[in-house]
Amino acid sequence: MSKEYTSNLRREEFELIEPLLPAAKPGGRPRSVCLHAVLNGIFYLVVQGCKWRDLPSDFPAWQTVYTYFRNWREDGTWQAIHDRLRDWNRVMAGRAASPSEVILDSQSVPTSTMVHEEVGYDAHKATKGRKRHTVVDTLGLVMCVLVTAASVQEREGGKRVLAKLHQMRDQVRRLYLVWVDGGYDGHPFLSWVMDTLGWIVHAVLRPQETKGFVLLKKRWVVERTFGWWNWYRRLSQDYEYRPDNSEALIYIAMIRIMVRRLA
Repeated sequence: MSKEYTSNLRREEFELIEPLLPAAKPGGRPRSVCLHAVLNGIFYLVVQGCKWRDLPSDFPAWQTVYTYFRNWREDGTWQAIHDRLRDWNRVMAGRAASPSEVILDSQSVPTSTMVHEEVGYDAHKATKGRKRHTVVDTLGLVMCVLVTAASVQEREGGKRVLAKLHQMRDQVRRLYLVWVDGGYDGHPFLSWVMDTLGWIVHAVLRPQETKGFVLLKKRWVVERTFGWWNWYRRLSQDYEYRPDNSEALIYIAMIRIMVRRLA
């Protein structure tokens, strides 16, 4: 019997996610592991920031938990669950499932010592690590995320994450406006988004005469989303060998945030 960790899914929360989980593969031995316990183990790791091998023994074996995490990353299950919960959260808030406006920004985070794949230096943020190029809706819910080396410039990363978002056609069919900050300003980027994707880019610039903290239109929304991730210790820096693992853990953190709102 697993302890009642604060990261655990309540029964009503698991019942929202359970229908979205893949069925057991036909043939072979019947599935014997409890998926509720597997999910609790994954959420424990993301919230508490431990190693896979250090999962408490009252969860299923760490190899089993990791295998489910990896398989659901590879077959798109995590993003499918995330996107369905985001649609439900938007509808609950009185919005259409497909947003008409999104906000684009990036967050540079340091990587742990053992990570060497896709690692670079962001001179502007003085950070060696990776960069999370993130698109959120006006509620702060993630639409798309792309993890790259921190040395990738905002405009280049912005093109790549917006192109990735554009492929999600059913989920962005109403989208027409992308809010950005000064790091994305400039005619080449704006023209590329308009000509290639058919969206308008609106840059919100910080007033030059101001000092200290300034609340800027729309931009605060994505900063709040980055703040939500601070409650997840596995996201405090990038511990993952692979960037796609980093992306999956961000979607998992958002799944936990959204399912708690719905339940």
